[in-house]
Amino acid sequence: MKQGIYNILKGKFLFSDDAMKNWRMIIFLSFLAIIMIGSSHRADKKVHEISRLSAEVKELHSEFVDARLEARRSKMESVVTRKVSDRGLAPSMTPPKKINVTKAP
Repeated sequence: MKQGIYNILKGKFLFSDDAMKNWRMIIFLSFLAIIMIGSSHRADKKVHEISRLSAEVKELHSEFVDARLEARRSKMESVVTRKVSDRGLAPSMTPPKKINVTKAP
């Protein structure tokens, strides 16, 4: 057993008579490790992209809410009255009258 550990540490398993199957396994495992590393990097990129897009969505949502609030404020009667008072317009003091239209027979 002690000799087996020394052989592994010295790398004799790479240069012995049946070393070809050991090299195949090492190359295969190296290939799998490269694929695993690449997959991990791709997953990290996607996580960062998702995080960036989430922050952008939050920012755009807050801009939307601000714009909607501003639109609601600008439609208020007091704001409209103030804006059109420069042109000499004012709200009517008499209430509107309802006109009923009936069809003649």
